[in-house]
Amino acid sequence: ALVCKLWHRVLHGDENSEVWRSLAARCLAEEALRTDILCNVPTYKGKVRAFHHAFSTNDCSRNVYIKKNGFTLHRNPIAQSTDGARTKIGFSEGRHAWEVWWEGPLGTVAVIGIATKRAAMQCQGYVALLGSDDQSWGWNLVDNNLLHNGEVNGSFPQCNNAPKYQIGERIRVILDMEDKTLAFERGYEFLGVAFRGLPKVCLYPAVSAVYGNTEVTLVYLGKPLDG
Repeated sequence: ALVCKLWHRVLHGDENSEVWRSLAARCLAEEALRTDILCNVPTYKGKVRAFHHAFSTNDCSRNVYIKKNGFTLHRNPIAQSTDGARTKIGFSEGRHAWEVWWEGPLGTVAVIGIATKRAAMQCQGYVALLGSDDQSWGWNLVDNNLLHNGEVNGSFPQCNNAPKYQIGERIRVILDMEDKTLAFERGYEFLGVAFRGLPKVCLYPAVSAVYGNTEVTLVYLGKPLDG
């Protein structure tokens, strides 16, 4: 019992303890630790958790690969193809937040959102793959349209002359499986709820891209902060 209490304190007390520092050094690439990829993940426990929630190398289009930093997707310059990726872990309960940003041109379609395991991660042509069926929900950063089941569900954010996405700008995605909603933030501005009535199934953070050599980074943040 004393040993269990000690390990509970070590693992759940100080999130920057030597245990978490050691795990971070073993799990994470040096590039992820020395660059600003994880700048919004303040603790070593959070950094390790973010790594385990990053893009899956086994659940993505054959035309993309995950870079050595563990968090960035690179799309190869393949013509007439739309390519996506899901994360390693999905969510069927709780509240979760993650950041996504493009590190290259958007092209004609650049979509961020969520998908079930059944959603396709590759298709022919340049299309809004994420949101093209009833298994995924997406926000196209190019034209600010919300997409689901192959249909446009309105523009987002719902304001006049909404600013277009700027390369490198971090978008925070907030999934609430209790309220069954998906929302977005830009910087410190809450943009609103984009989708309501999400199904009670396991949903994965996902993206889809069309531009050759573009790169997309996704970092899991944990439970969103209210206010």
